[in-house]
Amino acid sequence: MPRTNGLLKRHEKNPILTADDWPYPVHTVMNAGATRLSDGTTLLLCRVEDYRGHSHLCAARSKNGVDKWVIDTKATLSPDTKDHPEELWGIEDARIVWLPSLGRYSVTYTAYSQGGPCVAIALTEDFKKFERYGVVMPPEDKDAAMVPHKVGDNWAMIHRPSSLFGGAHIWISYSPDLRHWGSHKLMLMARSGAWWDANKIGISPPLIETPQGWLMIYHGVRTTASGSLYRVGLALFDLKTPEECLLRGNEWIMGPSAPYEMVGDVGGVVFPCGYTIGDDGDALNLYYGGADSCIALAQGSIGEMLKWLKKNGEPWSTPKLM
Repeated sequence: MPRTNGLLKRHEKNPILTADDWPYPVHTVMNAGATRLSDGTTLLLCRVEDYRGHSHLCAARSKNGVDKWVIDTKATLSPDTKDHPEELWGIEDARIVWLPSLGRYSVTYTAYSQGGPCVAIALTEDFKKFERYGVVMPPEDKDAAMVPHKVGDNWAMIHRPSSLFGGAHIWISYSPDLRHWGSHKLMLMARSGAWWDANKIGISPPLIETPQGWLMIYHGVRTTASGSLYRVGLALFDLKTPEECLLRGNEWIMGPSAPYEMVGDVGGVVFPCGYTIGDDGDALNLYYGGADSCIALAQGSIGEMLKWLKKNGEPWSTPKLM
């Protein structure tokens, strides 16, 4: 039985990309950022893990976003260990956001080294040349995505720092220049106890802008006796004040059940990092990693997600942290 409430449907051709598709030897591919280019081509910026266990980013392009992928013959963005030692052990899990006022894409990713995982930013126009901004959040931090428009006079970025005292929650921070970040605010807190999103949550793909607010697809991690389960839920935030949560769904909408989600390097994982939206402004292609070993596609409707959230969600207020 598929672990979904019907809002997301797995594509019949899943998994759509695996290591066997790569033009050079790799161990696994997973967790792809996504965007639609100006000509309608879908571009995935895939996390590719080599046989050392280190990751880099590689672009795959498809006219229909499902098959006939054209994959770069070498890494699209490799760790730069000389100028960016924070990338010593690899770069991972890109999120892509088009920034209209700059005419460039932001690529936020996790840089990994002895210091731990931390958030880094690069900008690009063509996914061939990248301007690295380097680390913008100290470790331990990951699961970051830009907000496409400025909030007031500042850029905004969502990210997931981890506390030394336990718990990992979703925060939002602001910057005048993409380099210096502050005004940190708790955006969504992991629940506790037996909840599906207890103790550890993070944004999955970037926010989706709708007339009702910013729609967030986020992942929750439940620790069980046999390992962790990564599942996906929904929340809605105010357009002008994005740290204000309007609605939060109590139930997850998709969890691992297909063989390619249950069996792999890390079984029991669905982990979206990117989406594309159809020409109708509603059809959603959600690209996700399965079991840290492949890339798969789930399809749904933004409108139906908003209807479900209105019916099944509840207002949520950020608790004050001492």
